[in-house]
Amino acid sequence: MKKTYLSLALAAVMVLSLLAGCGGGTQPSSAAPDPAPAPSSDAGSTATAPAPESNAPDASGKVMLYSSMQEDQLVAIKEGFEKKYPGITMEYYFAGTSKVVTKISTEAQAGHVDADVIWVGDAADYVSFKENDILQPYTSPELDGGAIDKAYVDPEGYYTAGRLVGVGIAYNNATVTPEEAPKTWNDLLDEKWKGQIVMSDPGTAGTTKYWMNAMMCSDKYGTDYMQKLHDNGCLLESGTTATHNQLAASAYKVGVCLDYVSANLIKDGSPITFLYPEETVSIASPIGLVKDCNNEANGKLLYDFILSKEGQEILVANNLVSVRTDVTQSVDLTTIPSFLECDMAKLAADSEANLTAFNGIWGL
Repeated sequence: MKKTYLSLALAAVMVLSLLAGCGGGTQPSSAAPDPAPAPSSDAGSTATAPAPESNAPDASGKVMLYSSMQEDQLVAIKEGFEKKYPGITMEYYFAGTSKVVTKISTEAQAGHVDADVIWVGDAADYVSFKENDILQPYTSPELDGGAIDKAYVDPEGYYTAGRLVGVGIAYNNATVTPEEAPKTWNDLLDEKWKGQIVMSDPGTAGTTKYWMNAMMCSDKYGTDYMQKLHDNGCLLESGTTATHNQLAASAYKVGVCLDYVSANLIKDGSPITFLYPEETVSIASPIGLVKDCNNEANGKLLYDFILSKEGQEILVANNLVSVRTDVTQSVDLTTIPSFLECDMAKLAADSEANLTAFNGIWGL
């Protein structure tokens, strides 16, 4: 693996400090979640395991994480955390971002959010978490020493980026050659891909919603691009896992995909090739500590573990990009041609309006 630095990514994912000063972020929905599909990163699930006897009286009990990450990555974090803190059981609820946000909103309206730590894909959601008094400020000791850039930290300490996600283009290499594969977002509008393009529904997948917002807020793309993408037969899958699995199964030829999900499938032998296009959309996915949570001390330990070198190395081993500069990345960020520049204030303010416009185009 090649040692890389995050300076390139920082220019594109400085959403935390910028969004902190923005109003009009995504408001948690109180609507009932969609029926859960087969188990995946978008199917609500709670995992528990008996906690081994603790050797540390001050590190026992449990901790609850709500997350939209892929379950393989959550299991890896759980195993690493419980190995470090054998007296604590890490439980998690995982689902697509919209379902996690709905669960948080519903519980907040009932008077108490049952999570200790929240970790979803769309950074704009943390603006409303903060505005709605769902999070509490916490400064992790892992921020000392400079391994995590301050730009990844909310200035008031309510959340910190825990991973970086790249949204790019993937293609099925059993049906598409490298020469004909799309290299830019505009290449997806070529008629040869008509009816052969897939993406996750941004109404359920937070990372795709962020990509949609970034594209629609850009003067280079905007709502017109989404209309053209729809007119070229781009189809929606209900969640991130389904999108990538269907692409791997040759149901589609090309797709708007995530780097780490593609990498996991590639490692397992799926016929997928992922590329970072010109104007790649990069996302800082934050973690936040819930206000008045049930297990605050353990929540802080989990927060710290995720940001620690040990925790970030677990993420890198699972094909995610670390927010730390002292971790050897599995992804060579220098291969990214360029990043899409976004007006983050506009992105946060227009998030719901963009989703409404998107749904109108797709007839949802």
